[in-house]
Order: sequence, then structure tokens, then C-alpha cells
Amino acid sequence: MTTWNLEHAQCHFLICNGGTCLKLGADEVTESIREEIKNQNADALIHTSRTQCNGRCSDACVVIAYPEGVWYKDIDPQSGKDLVQRHLEGKLLESQVVYHYNQKFVPTGISVKGIEKNT
Repeated sequence: MTTWNLEHAQCHFLICNGGTCLKLGADEVTESIREEIKNQNADALIHTSRTQCNGRCSDACVVIAYPEGVWYKDIDPQSGKDLVQRHLEGKLLESQVVYHYNQKFVPTGISVKGIEKNT
């Protein structure tokens, strides 16, 4: 059974609601993003999903935008609203970008011991 009609969706925000992000306000970030989408009448254009941990706890709160493949860090309720507005303009929220598939990864200098990925 399909719940959402995504026929006109242009962007999908994956909002981390893992433990660290939750401690740093992920619930408020999620609600802020969803509220701004509604305020901009963009429900058909931007879809959101809460996720479990995305493995970037040092960058909490994390939001990933697809299909662009942009990972955003340090998102709070206000920057969440800014994120929605920027994506509706076809732009990135540059100050919060930690990774973009068209660019190189921008390291934060912090990793979680024991879960390094092999390159």
C-alpha cells in the first residue's frame, strides 16, 4: 500500500534521528523542516524521512538531500528552514555542507573508533 504520492517530488531529505542527533535536537529539526515545507506549499516537491543513525555523529544534526547527494551538518531548527528555502531555489546551504557527490569529502577531524571504512 502506497502512503505518499511522490510523483512530483524533486528532493528527499533524510533527517537523522539517531541517538546523538536526537540529543542535539533532531526532533525539533525534523519539525522545523516539515513546518517550512508546509509554509512554502512544497509538500508535493520535498519529501522527508526520519532515519536512524547515519554514522556522522560528529556532524549532528545531519540531513542528507537527494537526488543531489548532499550531506549537511550542524543543522538546527533555523538552518533547517533555510535548507528548505535554499533547495526550493535550486541552491545548497553552503555553510552546512560536509559532503557533496560532486565534490570531495570535507573532513571534520573526528571519527568514531571502530567503524572506519576502508578506501
